[in-house]
Order: sequence, then structure tokens, then C-alpha cells
Amino acid sequence: MNLALADIHHHFVRFLVTAIGIGALLTASIGMIGLYRGIVFEALLIINDVGADLWVVEGNRVGPFAERSEVSSLLDRRLEGVPGVSEVRRFIQYNQQYLIDGRRLQVAVTALDFPKDSGSWIPLIAGRHLYAGHYEAIADRSLGLQVGQQIRLGHDDYTIVGVAIGQVDIGGDGMLFVTIPDAQSLDSFVPSEAVLLRRLQHTIPNPNLLGYAVGNVAALMVTLSPGADSGQVQSRVRQWGDVTVLTRKDEEDVLVNGRLRRLKIQILAFVGMTLLVTTTVIALSIYTMTIEKTREIALLKLIGARDRLIVGMILQQALYIGVNSFVGALLTAHFIYPYFPRTVLILWPDVAFQALLVLIMCIVGSWFGIRRAMSVRAQAVLS
Repeated sequence: MNLALADIHHHFVRFLVTAIGIGALLTASIGMIGLYRGIVFEALLIINDVGADLWVVEGNRVGPFAERSEVSSLLDRRLEGVPGVSEVRRFIQYNQQYLIDGRRLQVAVTALDFPKDSGSWIPLIAGRHLYAGHYEAIADRSLGLQVGQQIRLGHDDYTIVGVAIGQVDIGGDGMLFVTIPDAQSLDSFVPSEAVLLRRLQHTIPNPNLLGYAVGNVAALMVTLSPGADSGQVQSRVRQWGDVTVLTRKDEEDVLVNGRLRRLKIQILAFVGMTLLVTTTVIALSIYTMTIEKTREIALLKLIGARDRLIVGMILQQALYIGVNSFVGALLTAHFIYPYFPRTVLILWPDVAFQALLVLIMCIVGSWFGIRRAMSVRAQAVLS
């Protein structure tokens, strides 16, 4: 007879309630780690999918994702003359709110350097990529826009020609892909009333307050020729002095270890606290169950049962609670987290590491029960 299973069967309701409570804590820890993974995944979408080898940004800056960057759009012609450069595309991305069909949408406007880039790398679930240089847009599914829908942005009407999936920025805002000229026009848009007021006041608008002035972009994306030496290209461009050159790895590092560093520390702190509480709950449950079995443990010692039998029983109970709780938490996570507004990315290496932590927590939690059981004397059965 397995004494651990027999005891669990005898107190099944308590075991079930304990497993559900611990499972809820583990579900939360899985979700917090998955949320961080999802945020990193979304932040690196453009960097990984757009296919650029180098990013050329404003001098002494590490933009365009970590801070504002502004360079001349004519810089692409200069870059195209650098040996080893195959293609140069301009890049703009900024966040803005628009009133569309009575809804206030927070949109991450992302520019495509059409016709060099029609958005063929964007994963579509409906529609097509850009065919024209003006007034066409590709929207992420999270924005709730449909193919063929006309939306008013600034002074112009735009047609949604494609709907993408999973295209959001670091803040979770759905991306709206338009061409470079359209993005510049939208970012420098000023309502007619504001223009009239400025004229009446005889003031000249400060172009720095209008976002990217027409003719400027946030960055240039450089694709190298096959076999080109990336180091030589970077060295030559850096000699110009007015720009900064970043590799794809540099951009990833700026985002993950720079902009997202505090978020990572905060989430890890919450996960640590959750796991500490989980270990405490397991320890308290096992300790309570051990105290309730004092007479049974004393009887086992009286009939000559070895200590390892009692230790094994308590350890097995802790492992049964931990394993069942973790499996339940994993199933719950896969059912509920796909419906969250932000991506919760559950990776199997993270799951394996958390499973190892659960085993360690069960062993640590069972120690308190084992220590209590070892202090029980056989004579206690007579009390």
C-alpha cells in the first residue's frame, strides 16, 4: 500500500483545495514570465522581421526604438554609395491617437519605404500588400479594421488594403502601415483651426513641435550585400560624424537590456515573491498534514517501520501536491492567456525551469513535515 496515496484519498477534499490554491499561484507566475516574454517578442517584431542588417540613426543616439531620432531622408542616397550596401530603406514609427468610426484608437503608425518595401514581410490574414504610394494602409487585427474600409486620417481618406496579425509595438498598440510620405504628412498634420490661429498671432510654428518635418525620417535600414564586411561598412559610415550605426544585435540589446530592463527586474521580483508564497503554502500544508498524522506515525515507529518509509510518505505527498498543481496551472494558462489583451508567450524552456523550481519547492516544503515526523516518539501512540 502507498501510504501517501492512501492519506490523500482519505483527505481528498483538502488535497484538492490545496492543489487548486497552489495551482492559482503557479498560474500567476507562469503568466508573469509569459507576459515579459510576450512584451520582448512584440518589441523585437520589427527588428527581426524587417530584415535590416544595420540601422543608421541620428548621431549620438540609439534610436529609433529607445529614443527619438531624426535624420534626412536624402541620407539613403549617400548610404547606397557605400561599398557593401545592397539596399537602403527609410523608417518611421510613432504613436498617435485617431478617432475612427466613433472609436478613439491608439495607433503605432509605421512607414514602409514604398516601392522598395511594399510590406511583403508582413504576415497578412486578409487582403494584400501595398500597391500604391499614397492613401493605402495595412492594419493589425487588434485595431478592428476591415479590408476595404475607408478611414479618415488627417486631411485624407485611407483605404485598408490588408489586415495583419501580431503586428504591435512595445506598448501593445496595433501597427498601421503606410508609406513614408503618408507617415510624414500624418505626423506633421496640424488642424486648420490651429493654422488660422497661428496666422492671426503672427507666429511661425516651430517645426520641431510638429514631429518629423517633411523630408526627415527616424532611421535608415541598411541591407548588406552577400559577403560584405559589416565592420567595414559601419566604420566608413561612422566617419561621417553626423549619424550612429547600430547592428540588429545592438538594437535588440538597447530594447531588452535598456528600455525593458526595469520591467524585467520588476516581473522577476513578483515571480520570486509568488514562488516564495507558494513554497510557504506547500510547507504549511505538509506540516499540518504531518501533525494530524502524529498517532499514525507513532504507530508506524512502534511496529518497527524505518524512518525512510515515513520520510518517503511525506515527500511523496508534497510531490503529489506540487506536480498536480503545476499540471493544472499549465493547462489553465494555455486556456486563459490566449484571450489576454497582450501577448503571453509561454516557452517550453521556461516551463521546464519552472517545473524544476516546483520540485525544489516541494522538497523544501516537505522538510518541515519531515522534521516534525522525526521528532515523534513511538510512545506517543499511547497518549
